[in-house]
Amino acid sequence: MSTPFTLENTHGLDLLGDTHTPSAPPTACVILMHGFKGYKDYGFIPILAHDLCEAGFVVHRFNFSTSGMTNEIETFARPDLFALDTWTRQVEDVVRVVDAVRVGEIVGKDLPIYILGHSRGGGSALLAAGRHGEELDLAGVITINAVDCCSRMAKDEQDALLKRGYTMTQSARTEQDLRIESAWLREQLDDVQGHDVALQAKKIACPVCVIHGDDDQAVDLSAGKAIAQACRTTLVSLNSGNHVLNMPNPSDLDCVRSPQLLKTTGTITRFIANTVSSSS
Repeated sequence: MSTPFTLENTHGLDLLGDTHTPSAPPTACVILMHGFKGYKDYGFIPILAHDLCEAGFVVHRFNFSTSGMTNEIETFARPDLFALDTWTRQVEDVVRVVDAVRVGEIVGKDLPIYILGHSRGGGSALLAAGRHGEELDLAGVITINAVDCCSRMAKDEQDALLKRGYTMTQSARTEQDLRIESAWLREQLDDVQGHDVALQAKKIACPVCVIHGDDDQAVDLSAGKAIAQACRTTLVSLNSGNHVLNMPNPSDLDCVRSPQLLKTTGTITRFIANTVSSSS
């Protein structure tokens, strides 16, 4: 079972989340972040949260404040917020949730904290740990099929976006046309180093676990290799693993776990157990 929570961020926007708390005393706290056009209830994410909780960890999964998603999972109920999304807003949300754990606003105070991100959420985890490592004092960072750069837009595409003031993207899931304001790109151009995923990854002092499917058609395996190299760690490759760990959306808690999800859960569980024991 999970318990819902709501946090207000520095922009006055809500972070909607769910907390999974084990029955026995937990050994660590995991903050789980979704990817681009994803949400806290997507596919494997609630299952991974549940299974990590069963392994003895508090797990918080949440929607980024500018994800456009609410608890109405059939649609992007807040496309106006989706339009405002930027990398820095996501990093700020990560910091907000970590702070909420630290002060006891949500469960996990005094536990070692791990941030875990899928796809673009993995990129946000790396940026947050690189930019705010000392402040966050993380026990570890974990990425699943994470992006290794903030944008792959060609120069002419960038110029067109800035001239128009926005660009559009479609959700294959809901078939909604979603607007992205130019602030998303402008902040990257204004702060190149702060949006250099590899550079920020190199700054991370805590242990990092990098997991990537070798059949990921959305984010190529080369991204995982680049992140692992930047973090000076070994890439954990998922054989025949696609972008969503070979799990359907929606996925039921009682469903059969794919081999890729099982390996991911086992890898994360061992990583946390090893790093918690080595730091104690």
